[in-house]
Parts: sequence; C-alpha cells; structure tokens
Amino acid sequence: MESFQNHLRLSRKSLLFAFIAVWLFVSISSDEDYYKLLGISREASTREIRQAFKKLALTMHPDKNPNDETAHDNFLKINRAYEVLKDEDLRKKYDKYGEKGLQDEQQGGRYESWNYYRYDFGIYDDDPEITTLDRGDFDAAVNSGEVWFVNFYFPRCSHCHELAPTWREFAKEMDGVIRIAAVNCGDNGMLCRSKGISSYPSLYVFRTGMNPEKYYGDRTKSSLTKFAMQFVESKVTELWQGNISNEIDRAFADRIGWLISFCADTGDCLEPQTRRKLAGMLDGLVNVGWVDCSKQADLCESFEITTSTTALFPPGSSLAQKGSVLFIQSLDTRDIYAQVLQHLPDLEVLTKSSFEHKLAHHRWLISFSFGHNNLATHEYKKLKALLKDSNIQVGKVDCVSDLELCASLYIQKPCVAVFKGVGIHDFEIYHGKDALYNVVAFAKESVNAHVTTLRPENFPSHEKEPWLVDFFAPWCPPCRALLPELRKASVQLFGQLKFGTLDCTVHEGLCNTYNIHAYPTTVIFNKSSIHEYEGHHSADGILEFIEDLVNPVVVTLTPESFQELVKRRKSSETWMVDFYAPWCGPCQALLPEWRRMARMLSGIVNVGTVDCQRDHAFCQSESVRAYPEIRLFPQNSNRRDQYHSLPRASVDLSPEDFKRKVLGGKDHWVLDFYAPWCGPCQQFAPEFEVLARMMKGTVRAGKVDCQAHYQTCQSAGIKAYPTVRFYPHLGTTRRDHGGEHINSKDATVIADVLRQRLKQLALQGKSSKLKGHVRPYCHLRSKFIRTSSILAREKRKDLCLAADVRRMKCPGAVATHQTLFFPLSVRSSHHSAQCVSWHGRWNRAHPRADIRDTLLTLDESSHGPLACGRWKKIPQRRDPTVPP
Repeated sequence: MESFQNHLRLSRKSLLFAFIAVWLFVSISSDEDYYKLLGISREASTREIRQAFKKLALTMHPDKNPNDETAHDNFLKINRAYEVLKDEDLRKKYDKYGEKGLQDEQQGGRYESWNYYRYDFGIYDDDPEITTLDRGDFDAAVNSGEVWFVNFYFPRCSHCHELAPTWREFAKEMDGVIRIAAVNCGDNGMLCRSKGISSYPSLYVFRTGMNPEKYYGDRTKSSLTKFAMQFVESKVTELWQGNISNEIDRAFADRIGWLISFCADTGDCLEPQTRRKLAGMLDGLVNVGWVDCSKQADLCESFEITTSTTALFPPGSSLAQKGSVLFIQSLDTRDIYAQVLQHLPDLEVLTKSSFEHKLAHHRWLISFSFGHNNLATHEYKKLKALLKDSNIQVGKVDCVSDLELCASLYIQKPCVAVFKGVGIHDFEIYHGKDALYNVVAFAKESVNAHVTTLRPENFPSHEKEPWLVDFFAPWCPPCRALLPELRKASVQLFGQLKFGTLDCTVHEGLCNTYNIHAYPTTVIFNKSSIHEYEGHHSADGILEFIEDLVNPVVVTLTPESFQELVKRRKSSETWMVDFYAPWCGPCQALLPEWRRMARMLSGIVNVGTVDCQRDHAFCQSESVRAYPEIRLFPQNSNRRDQYHSLPRASVDLSPEDFKRKVLGGKDHWVLDFYAPWCGPCQQFAPEFEVLARMMKGTVRAGKVDCQAHYQTCQSAGIKAYPTVRFYPHLGTTRRDHGGEHINSKDATVIADVLRQRLKQLALQGKSSKLKGHVRPYCHLRSKFIRTSSILAREKRKDLCLAADVRRMKCPGAVATHQTLFFPLSVRSSHHSAQCVSWHGRWNRAHPRADIRDTLLTLDESSHGPLACGRWKKIPQRRDPTVPP
C-alpha cells in the first residue's frame, strides 16, 4: 500500500511537472518573433518587410483559405507583425522591449481583401529600376546632387495604377541617367504632407539647389522622357578637325577621358538620345562627343575608323598605346555604361605605409574592400566626381592585402568610412544602404559633423569632457535612422559635447560592461555621472535632453526623494509628477512635452518623474496601475488630483453618439475615423487634438474607433484609416452618413478648409432667407446620374443648379442657359470650395477634361434650397450603353 502511495505521489509530481513544462512552453511560444513570422532578418529594410508580408498575404489570406478555421487568426498574426515592423517607432519599441513594449498598442483586428494585397499593395516594390523612398532616406536621396524624378502615389488610387506600367517602362528607359523613385503616401503620409502632396499621382523632379518642379504633361513614356531630359545638363560635343585636339588635351589635363561616337556611312551609330543619356550617366567621369565621318573623313581616317563605332579614350591614352583605347560595338546604353566604368582607372589605393600620411591633412572617403569587384564597386568610381565640390578625396583599401591596417581600425567586413582630415583616429563608418546617393549624402554630412566611431582605445570612460555615446547594432533600422540625427545635434552642440558611436556587434564586451542589451541605447558620460537618454531619437529631442542635464527642470524622483520632496512638501509648493515606464509608447511621446511644460512652469510648479520599471514596488504601493499617470499635488492641501492622460479636446463617439449627436444633432462635427493598431492613425492623433483645440466653440471634434464600431464605419463608407470627415449642420433633421471627405492630415490645413466651408454655409443661409425656400428639382429617383443626363435637362427652368447660381456666391461664376455651376465638396487641402462648370455639350478638349469620366451622386438626405450644391464627383468606369 505504501509503495502504491509513493508511486501515486510520484505520478502527481510528474503530472505537475509536465503541466508546468507545457504551460511554460505555451507561454514562451505565444510571444512569437515578428521577424520569424514574416521570414525576414532583423536588418530587413521597409521594402523587404513589405515584400515578405505581401508574399505571405497572397497565400495565407482567409479569402484564399475559406475552409480553414484558423486562417483568420493566422493572418491577424502576420498582419500585426507587419503593422509593427513597418512603423519606425513601433519597431524600435519591439526591438528593445519585445511585445511588452507594445502593450499600450491595440492588436490589429482588421485587414484588407485579398484583391487589395494582390493589386494595390506595394506597387513598385518588385521593380529594381525604381527606388522606393521612405521617410528615413528621402532627404538624403534628393540632396545627393543627382536628379530625382519622384512619383508620389496612393495604393487605392486608380490613376496611380493606370500610370504604373508607363512609369516602369520610363524607369527602364532612364535607368542610370537620372534616379526614378516612388513614395507610397499610404505608408508615408507625414512625408507626403510635408512635401505638399494633395493629389495622386503627383510627379516631381528634385535636385540639390533647385525648387522641386511638378510635372503637368501627358503621362506617356515619350512625354515623361522629354521632360526628364531637360534636367540632364551634360552636353554632347560635336568634334571636328578644328577643335578635337584642344578638347581632348583640356579633358586629359583634368584627368577626364572621352567617349566618342564615330558616325560613318556604314555600321550603326549611336542615336542622339543615347549620346545624351550617356553624357548624363557619365557626368564628371568622361566627356561625350561625336564625329560625323561623312564630313570629317580625314579626321576619322587618322583614328583608323572605317565604320561606325564608339571608342573610349581614358586620360593619357592614344592609338599608339596598344589596348589603351576601348572600342565598343554595343548600342545599348546600359551595356556601354558598364563597359566604360569597368575600363576607367580604379580609385586610388591606400596602403599601411601611405595611409597615415595621406589622411593627415585631407578629408577622405575610403572604401574598405575584401577583394570582391562587381558593378557596384565600379559605381564607386563616380564618387570622385560627385564629391569634388565638397573637397573630399576618394580612395580604397584592400583588407586582404592590408589585413593589419583594417584590424587596427576594427573593420571586419566591406564598408565605407569618412576620415575628417585630422588623422587616422577621427573617422565615422557608414551603416546605411549600399546605394551611391546614400553614400554621397553621408560623406557630405559626416565631414561637417563631429561624430566619431569609437573603439576600446578611444572610448570616453575616463574623459573630463562630456560625451554622448550611442550604443547600436548595424542591423537595427531605428539605430540607422538615429545616426543622421546625431550628426545634426553634434553640429549644434559643438564645443559643449562630444559625440561617438559604438558598434555592439564588434565590441560586445565593452557594451556588456555598461549593461547594454537593447539598441539604440544613448548614454551621456559626464565625468563620473552616467545618464541614459529617454525620449524621441531626434536632433531636437537630444538638444532638449542636454539642456535639461545642464539646467535640469524635471526632477528624477526616487522613493526616498518622493517622500522628502513631494509628500512632505512645503505648504507653498505645488508638484506635478509623471509616473511612467520606459517601454510605454505614450510615455515616450509625453517626455519632450513634459520637459517643455516644466520649463514654462519653472518657479511656479515643481515637476518630477518616477520610473516605475526601476521602482516597480513603490509605484504599486502608490496604486499606479497605468502609464503614464500624471498626479498633481497642490499647495496647502494633502489631496492629489490624478490624470491618467492629458485632458482632450476631442470626444470618443459610440454608434449611439454618432446617430444622435452627429447625424441628428445641431452642431457642426469633424470626425477622425481610426483603428487603434494603425500606425498613421497614431501619428495623426496628436494633430487631430490640435485641430480640436483650434476649432473649439465652432466645430466639435469626435473620434470613432473603427475596430470597436465596425458597422458604424462601414455605413459611413470608411475604406482607409485615418479618414477625416466633416459633418456640417444644414438645418435638416438628418445628415448623410458619409459626411464630406477632407483630404489632409495637417491640423492647420484642415482648420482652413473647415473655416472656408463654414463661410460658404453662412452665405448660403443668408441667401436662403432673402430668396425664400426653393424646392429643387434635383430630388431625383435615381441616385447615380450621368453628366449627360443633367445636361439633357439643363434648359428646364426648375433646375436649381442654374436657377440658384447667383446665390452660391461662386467667385467668377456667370449664370447662362448653357452652363451649370455648383460648389463641389472639398477635393484637396488647398481648395475648400470649387465652382465647376459643364458646357452644353460634353467636350473632351475642355480644360477640365480630367473629370470627364465621372458620376454625380446626390446627397439625398439634404432637402434644403441648395441641395444641388452638395453633388459630389466620384470615379466611374465608362458605361458602354451611354454615349460620351
């Protein structure tokens, strides 16, 4: 019996152990790695993340797996991983704290249809000739000195999809001549708004030193090419007996070669357009010219030319030197370009014996290679020309031959570094994309900045001067995004603070010494004091942090100092305390504002912070349950006032509130339809609060959570997040569910649109009182009406659009029996109201031919005298049964 009981106890222990093991396994595996879910590495770019997600979306989408009960949940997981990793701020939190850092972010519960991912998602991600630019690398690209032709598009825009095949062909045509790029404004709304983009697609040319120029021409490959070639400033020189010697000698003196196309009666000669393209592609490396052998027979004979050909003459070459001149038979632009680059002299090679001497007094960009040569390596030959105006010399070091030199600099793989001209110890290694425009931008920034790549030999552990040290890993995208901000801050704080970066993948032991386990971690070393930077990783944020270190206005409270300074405060003192956790997103967003507020209230209110991750037990004893929690401890009082968040000017609306207050109420409303998991929604949230305060007392501001109230958003026709809609009170008892769309995410622009619309409504109200109530004919049975249907009725006297045109107060409007006028709802952020005219016959050559394929939809809920003033235009495929 006793042995049976022992066996039973052992069995119970085994079962308990097994249960604990399973529970631990489930707990651990539930915290899935987002990178593994998408099948990408931690250093994946935004473009690679989109490509990986799209590939999974097309196979895992529930629409493609209707019989799989787990398809929805599985798709939500990869959708959530994508939403986090594509967003720079969320990705940084995830990399640093894991899913714990995202606890304040709602889980994504909605996704698009399979068709969206197949046809609308990442239009240009698979096109190598088109560079996809994001917020992090846009400025570096367009300021690199090269010409950039950028297509700003939106995934749901039909015109953008119509342009896409042409844009791809155009990019192939111009590949290497100028840079062709695309910006997805769905993922980069803030970038597009900052560039004034209000319609899609918008095509702009950018170049350093000139204002962006918008393209308004036909969207055909030939028209785009003709426009783009205007910005290729390199010229093609016609060479003849009288100028060829001087032209070649002058170029050779500047170490520049010549690419000459000889055009004879036989063989194929390069087309003029091809010659111009090559001149642009090889600008600064070789001059491009041509010779007409039918007119310059003696000249061509002296070069031993008997048929049309193309020849490259590198500096110092001649026909007498066998093999020094390269004859090229190809007519393909890219092929000629590649052959020329390969044949041009290589970068100057620096060795251990010449390295220190060369770098002592000159600024250098050095390419460290490990014996591999490809087209990308040959592209670096263009760096000398691109950096000439910045007085930066270009060279290379072969680490296979000079292993000791590279080891002394801790260079373990191919890279590029800028040496600042004060010796071999002050340099900065480049950690961005291996793209020429990014390398050029880095070099120009770095030589003027004061950021040093740190090593154990120069790490500032015992320096008397204060240092800012950025501990980072090159594979970490937020780390790479921070580096340009450090350069900006180093220029502004020159002489006050030194800046350095330490690569923790190379110097792991040194990073472990300072307990660095997340990247980027930014630390201020000030003699014996060490301060970790918390807040937004931007130049402005760093400057404010440094200012607070020098003149602290926010007191960092410990449990002991909290009791001493806050609980036992003087009767005349007031304290405001922010209880926060470093991993909390809203806490990080609040910190810069908290410091600004502290400076504003300096001498009036004492301001402090408590780190609840460090002092967890203390925060629990103070009943702090959510972060950030703000508490006010007023003077002459033992009470405290608690704010879980800062007071809001906008209100949250439930479905009942939406029906009762917005659709049935008597106030004007502006609404933000959002989803909690949506990155752009989170970025827009503070902007909407600014708008709410700007319009307070005039237009009420509300927010609708489309994840919680899906049916409400669906009935309002919401297709994307965030969406801003205006619901004006028109004196009717019921309003249209859809409201009026406002195509902007800028508070100032939206406020201007709303004010213009309110003025329009006020003018209509006055006119209505003067004229009396006019019952419009526009209350038609059919909701959708072809433009031609309206025109067929235009002579009817009871058609209110013509009858009431004078009351609409449209600037420049003229009422005639041949023209119809009406105000159109806001179509862009720059036009709050438009007066649009249709002539008696629909004319495709009309200046407004861009809206010829439209339907007009009547707001049937509006029965006021100006119902016709609320017609909206929406895109429509052509109806073959209705004549144009």
